Amino acid sequence: MTDSQTKKKIPCEVYSRIVGYLRPVHNWNKGKQQEFADRRPYAVRHVVQTESESEGANADQGVG
Repeated sequence: MTDSQTKKKIPCEVYSRIVGYLRPVHNWNKGKQQEFADRRPYAVRHVVQTESESEGANADQGVG
């Protein structure tokens, strides 16, 4: 990287929710920081519908 391409790097403070509060990750103990680092994001590919929700949908459609 040339001098003209050099960019200044500044630390980014990451927050995560613990028991309802947003807290900066750097304030966590080492064990919790490692748990945070080990987390793997996932995408929910389908929606689970409860029986009561499906009954409501059927009523809206004139079924049941």
